[in-house]
Amino acid sequence: MAWPAPRFTDNGDGTVIDHLTDLIWLRNAGCIPEGSWDAALQAANGLHSGECGLADNSAPGDWRLPNVSELESLIDLGLNRPALAAGHPFLNLDPSVYWTSTTHAHYTANAWGVDLLDGTVIGDVKVVNHRFLAVKDGQ
Repeated sequence: MAWPAPRFTDNGDGTVIDHLTDLIWLRNAGCIPEGSWDAALQAANGLHSGECGLADNSAPGDWRLPNVSELESLIDLGLNRPALAAGHPFLNLDPSVYWTSTTHAHYTANAWGVDLLDGTVIGDVKVVNHRFLAVKDGQ
């Protein structure tokens, strides 16, 4: 599938729409410090307008961690350092592992993460600290 042009639009309210998936992403990728998987789930779910540069009238519960497929959709395997589309709109992006909401099917103490440095999908123990990108469904 060809990527749309433009792939992303900065909504000017702290959010970015992905025209490939119609998902809305938090623009400031470094707003909340890294944490365990549980901490990332709670922090994403608690995001609301007035935090992290958000002016989108969102309320707690609107935001969530992306599943592994959603986070992988941001990856351009032809690129690295970071492995995101050229001209991506994210601020304060750390090219490291970011949590997804997807628990490992056979090792439930682990969850999947995506390394934005090179696009690798990794399983890691949920108590390890990683960053996260929050997402919400598009309107």
